[in-house]
Formats: sequence, structure tokens, C-alpha cells
Amino acid sequence: MANPFQEQLLKAGLVSKQKVRDTKTQKRRDRKAKVDDGSEALKQEIAAKKQAQADKDKQLNEQRFAEASEKGLVRGLVTEFKKLAISTPKDAEIKFNFTFENKIYSLYVDEKMQSQLLNGHLGIIRHEENSYLVPHKLVERVNLLVPAWVGYLWSQEDNSDVVEEDDPYADYVIPDDLMW
Repeated sequence: MANPFQEQLLKAGLVSKQKVRDTKTQKRRDRKAKVDDGSEALKQEIAAKKQAQADKDKQLNEQRFAEASEKGLVRGLVTEFKKLAISTPKDAEIKFNFTFENKIYSLYVDEKMQSQLLNGHLGIIRHEENSYLVPHKLVERVNLLVPAWVGYLWSQEDNSDVVEEDDPYADYVIPDDLMW
């Protein structure tokens, strides 16, 4: 033992070996707990950068929306996607799920519409609690002016196949029409 005081207490019989070990363990844990590796400061810095980027993006979107509103483009977009909206058949049995504002919404489509959605020919716009199934080009235009209205937009980046070298499941392809 390196601590002469502990040795004296042990010899006098005031403490046991187990109590000395427990004390050493507790001291070691306390020292480790007090060590600051800088991770908290790093987390705060990353959070601040993300918040600054989100504020900047929000301000840019508001500016685009204001410019588009001045030109009457937003009103024109609303009438255009309401006019070009493809109605879903009443007997559609396939449930197409998409996320919008961190909520999952469903739209019943047939097989043809599902394949068009998955291949990027159609998209979904949410406006005033309604979902509109519209051509992909129109969804892209809406995304440029009012990205908050886009419910589903197929993009090449989302569907690029990224294969890791040591992926044990590389031989097993996930089908595009997998429903959850």
C-alpha cells in the first residue's frame, strides 16, 4: 500500500482490507468522473453551428417565399398543382407511406402510381391538410419556392446504392416496393 495512513488504520484494526479496496475504487471513479475530455464543449459548438445553419436556411426560405409571393408565383403554384393533381382511384389497395413534418402520412395508390412514385415520375404535395399527387417536375418547382409543402420528392441521392466493402448483407437486395 502506498498510503501510510491506511496501513496504520489496518494494523490498528480500525478498517478492513475490503474497506480500503472500496475506498481506492471510489477515489478512482471520482477522478475519472471529474476528467473533462472537452466533449461537452464540442457538442455545444456543433449544436450552435447546426442552429446557425438552420436559422440561415429558414431566413433564405422566407426570403424566397416573400419574393415569390410578391410575384404571385405561390398563388399560381397552388392553382397549378390543384389543377394538375392526379386523383387516386377509389379501389386502390396499396398504402404508400411518406413522412411530412416528422409525421407519417399514407396515401392509397394502385400499382402503376406506386411504380411512378418510386421511379420519380410523380411526387406528393401537402397543402392545407390535403395530399396532392402531381408530376415530378411540378414537385421540384414547389420545392424551390415553398419546400415546406413537399411531402414526397424522389431524388437520385436518396436512391443511390452505397455499398460498403465489408457489408455482410451486400448480396441481399432490399426491394423498392417493400411496405412498412
